[in-house]
Amino acid sequence: MTKVFTTPTSLDRVRSPEMKDSVTAVEKIVGYNFKNKKLLEEALTHPSYGSASYKRLGLATLGDSALGHAVTNHFFCMADHPQFSEGQLTLLRSANVSNHKLACVAVRHGLYRYLRHYEPAFDDKIEEFIEALINGEEDVGFVEADEPKVLADIVESVAAAIYIELNFDLDKLWMKFKPLLEPIYTLENLQGHPMTILKEFCEKSRKRLEVRLRDETGNISIADVYVDGLLKGSGSAKRKNTAQHIAAQQAIQKLSQSMGVNNKGTAAGNDNSFRIEEAMNELHVRCEKKRLPKPDYREEKKSGPPHSPKFVYSVKVVTLDGTVKSVKGDEKSRIQYAKNSAAHKMILTLQEYDNVIKTKESDCVMA
Repeated sequence: MTKVFTTPTSLDRVRSPEMKDSVTAVEKIVGYNFKNKKLLEEALTHPSYGSASYKRLGLATLGDSALGHAVTNHFFCMADHPQFSEGQLTLLRSANVSNHKLACVAVRHGLYRYLRHYEPAFDDKIEEFIEALINGEEDVGFVEADEPKVLADIVESVAAAIYIELNFDLDKLWMKFKPLLEPIYTLENLQGHPMTILKEFCEKSRKRLEVRLRDETGNISIADVYVDGLLKGSGSAKRKNTAQHIAAQQAIQKLSQSMGVNNKGTAAGNDNSFRIEEAMNELHVRCEKKRLPKPDYREEKKSGPPHSPKFVYSVKVVTLDGTVKSVKGDEKSRIQYAKNSAAHKMILTLQEYDNVIKTKESDCVMA
């Protein structure tokens, strides 16, 4: 009978010094020293390379299944797990092991650097994906699945290799791999990633998902989300991504009425409320309504390693009376998030300023 998995005493040596260095680097990233180095080598090898790859043993498939089970167990075993419905557990699993999330893991921890392949298009696609993440384009991959699937494959394959070495002990796998997946999305922040969540939820539930972009009128994009041919959500905004984001959020709410997610991404304003991740758009609209100059954003600080940078942005707005208002946002992992943080603070600042002006005008009238 042919053995499927080699044992530590029957290993082939790692073939090249370069691959040996890659194996050592990945071991440091995942915090695990492999007995079977050859198994990890295969986990890092795409079929295009021409040698044994993660396809040979179905490592990506095994890793996808193992991580999905581990995430489900994590939430099910929580002390307050009875609050989770079946639909909620499905959404939590989808959010935490989606192709998009795992592709982000590959980039954030630098695993993508050790992928062996002979596919010319991969490098360009990976570079575009990294650039999109840096610029805060969280919704990449929702409509056309632009995140390189190979990035998720190597994360799943490395997880599978660890799982095999740990004699298929799911708890031990989770202890080793959970730090790589963090932050673990919970119900409290689930709505922060509606585009990816909805896509993965529909895939796992075998539902047909379609996003239709209607003709733009007055610089406004309109997106409609259909699930199994039924309209589940609509959104409109100046940016297509924002419109799709809003539409997907509506669809998630309709598909899982019992989720009970607290919308902690909402900040209450004086005249109407807005979501923090849409603050840039909201600030732009408010400035247009008041005929103010466009907000001026400036990078104040950039820190951290290239694969996991941190950004701080400021924004400046000139009011009708010539007063210059400038605020600095919080440090964020993406440019878009940093700009939204600054825009959110600016909106609150302008609201306070408007209140002061109205109070002064009221006092003058009283006098």
